[in-house]
Amino acid sequence: MPKQKKMWDNILTVIMTLLSLLWIYPIVLILLNSLKVEGSFTTSTVFKLPTAETFAGLSNYVYGVTKMGFLSSLGYSLVITVTSVALILLCCSMTGWYLTRVNNKLSKFMNLLIVFSMVVPFQMVMFTLSKTADQLNLNTPWNICIIYLGFGAGLAVFMFTGFMKSVPMEIEEAAMIDGCNPIQIFFKVVFPILKPTMISTAILETMWVWNDYLLPTLVLDIKKYRTIPMAIQYFRGGYGRVELAPMMACIIIAIIPIIILYMTCQKYIIEGVVAGAVKG
Repeated sequence: MPKQKKMWDNILTVIMTLLSLLWIYPIVLILLNSLKVEGSFTTSTVFKLPTAETFAGLSNYVYGVTKMGFLSSLGYSLVITVTSVALILLCCSMTGWYLTRVNNKLSKFMNLLIVFSMVVPFQMVMFTLSKTADQLNLNTPWNICIIYLGFGAGLAVFMFTGFMKSVPMEIEEAAMIDGCNPIQIFFKVVFPILKPTMISTAILETMWVWNDYLLPTLVLDIKKYRTIPMAIQYFRGGYGRVELAPMMACIIIAIIPIIILYMTCQKYIIEGVVAGAVKG
């Protein structure tokens, strides 16, 4: 048995290594082409390494950042991502705690509605969403977080409610005996306990909001506000020509913060998801 287990572990290691290489390969390909001179690669040379004639250094990165106002797009993406994720974590953690502790028909019905929102296709609501966002003045980088809260609440509440079912009620009862009100119980007792699920949810929601293209395009004014995914789409020259090298350079810049965040906190993703799957 130990030999068979070791053999299966080696097989799984090889399979996961191959899958990891398949996922990393597109990023490496984009990185290599971002270092080439614009117009020096075609469909036949896109997979080749840069040569002395085609190597452009960091010129594509400098050009991409300065030409398309990439720094302002980076600022808009940061504002939208930070405010949206912070609002999702605060509101959804409180909602998950309430739905778990107030066990009645209304809370169960609300929980079903929130979970049901995860299976509703975005295409069903995107046209009415655009008009509603204009009417409610949600079409700015400072207000679009309200919309992200609505679409991100399904996954967040689902994870928080799953985790709260594994938290003993006696901890909150002890805090109540000590004189804590519900607000103090949540922020002083429950909130610290939610750290694993809080971090894993924050990572998942950050990856979604940071890389989202469709929702900002529908809601925001394209001429005034452009997030990073929106700005990357405008690397076009005359007669519809796409400036691929600067575009790929900006793609690399855009994915670096997410890669750093994921690699730093990846252990909390599995920890938070597993904790949310436990039922007390």
